[in-house]
Amino acid sequence: FSPGLLVVAGSFAAFRLLNRGLERLRAPGWSGSCRRRPRPGATAGSGATSGHRWRTALSPCRFYLHPEMSNDLVGTHPPGAHSLVAVSVGYFLEDFVDMLCNQKLHQSWELLFHHSVVIICFGLAVLLHQYVGFALVALLVEINSIFLHLRQILLMANLVHTTCYRLNSLINLGTYVVFRIATLAWMTRWLFLNRQNVPPATYAVGTVGMAIMTPMNIILFYRLLRSDFFK
Repeated sequence: FSPGLLVVAGSFAAFRLLNRGLERLRAPGWSGSCRRRPRPGATAGSGATSGHRWRTALSPCRFYLHPEMSNDLVGTHPPGAHSLVAVSVGYFLEDFVDMLCNQKLHQSWELLFHHSVVIICFGLAVLLHQYVGFALVALLVEINSIFLHLRQILLMANLVHTTCYRLNSLINLGTYVVFRIATLAWMTRWLFLNRQNVPPATYAVGTVGMAIMTPMNIILFYRLLRSDFFK
């Protein structure tokens, strides 16, 4: 039994309660889940609550305060980093359950697949107390989620033809390249260069995860580019 599982369970319960609270505060006439998502072609994003914001801020801070993690993503992690990854697993689990309960499968299968890969990879880091640094690198992807979700809000507010939407589209595209595509490419390179130091089973999980996530993000980038710039 890993104490990290308690953190995962507590995180799941906390985000579940937060979602319930947001549903009670939703505007009259709004139907469906508080976190209803347009199709990926429209948002090119994942997860629509504000629950990921703390992860976006904390993950870069960990690397800034503990630069030694850049040299050892397997066994080195500062205090609190393991809990950060465990809380992230709880968030993705809650988001997974929310989509199952409130959306049709054909509308959310890509995000469900995405969350499944993340839960498995992050869950291994929580259970093994290893590869926490690697998981923190993966959380850098969430920096781009700020602008993806802002884009979704602007779409819902029918502000597509505004300067704010166009500016956000440019920032969104830039952060997508840096924090999604480039970060995943760096993770793939690190995994390949350190394959001798990673157990075969873990290496297989990481390789499959990268092989799934990288094409997904490239496809979503194409959809985003087509929707905002080539439409």
